[in-house]
Amino acid sequence: MSKIAFIYPGQGAQKAGMGKDFYENSESAKAVFDKASELLDLDMKELCFEENDRLDLTEYTQAALVTTCLAMTKVIEEKGIHPDVTAGLSLGEYCAIAVAGGMAEEDAIRTVRKRGILMQNTVPAGEGSMAAVLGMEASDIENVIEPIDQVTIANYNCPGQIVITGAAKAVEEAAEKLKEAGAKKVIPLNVSGPFHSPLLKKAGDELLKELEQVETHPLTIPYVTNVTAEYVKDNKEIKALLGRQVASSVRWEQSIRKMIEEGTDIFVEIGPGKTLAGFMRKIDRNVKMYNIGAWEDVEKVAAELK
Repeated sequence: MSKIAFIYPGQGAQKAGMGKDFYENSESAKAVFDKASELLDLDMKELCFEENDRLDLTEYTQAALVTTCLAMTKVIEEKGIHPDVTAGLSLGEYCAIAVAGGMAEEDAIRTVRKRGILMQNTVPAGEGSMAAVLGMEASDIENVIEPIDQVTIANYNCPGQIVITGAAKAVEEAAEKLKEAGAKKVIPLNVSGPFHSPLLKKAGDELLKELEQVETHPLTIPYVTNVTAEYVKDNKEIKALLGRQVASSVRWEQSIRKMIEEGTDIFVEIGPGKTLAGFMRKIDRNVKMYNIGAWEDVEKVAAELK
């Protein structure tokens, strides 16, 4: 029997217009956007649907993307498609937890808004950076950067694509050494901070304080956490893992492999773009991969999976 995973993208997937067709065609999706606007005192329609200069700022991106993905999920679940497990890349883990029953949607949206502000403000602009390393084994990257202070791996995305993070000068030095060691390319990323770096530990600690006010609930299905790439089945683990996640590596490839190992053979990426589908092609082509990023995808995916 097939097992379905809903998987959610992280920051970088956002784009103007995301979710607008869901807002216009579904009352339940509309309710998610409207509730988010009310909770955060932000015009979520303006932020998500119109071209603006805030959508790429971490403090706004996180709430906008989680709202959009949760609204889209409502629609596919109304078609009778439900996951057996969930996972999300970085920010997407909040969607995974909410859909797995571990946190109310409202709390997920509120918390990521605070998370975005903390992550944006912990390291002054320009002092931290990130870069994607292409065409090099993870173990080789680890060996090259190990002696360089203040550089670590942010994301294990898929074979041949690893992201490094840390202090700007250290990332620059690491980039040169990685190219010398045989990396095909090292591409600086357009981000506002060194995400998933120990430099953000303070943000993680502050986030934990915020999470003290949030109630978690028993999980109705498991989710896979970025921090360990293991299944989480006990809601008592959620807060500590989310606190650690801010400054820890995102073990995405390992998370996907874990789900496949546990029998998951259908993956549904929910959210704008097809980043996770791209990673999947390099991780394992034998599983079925679907995307829900536009209204017309819903009927197509629902018909295939029913």
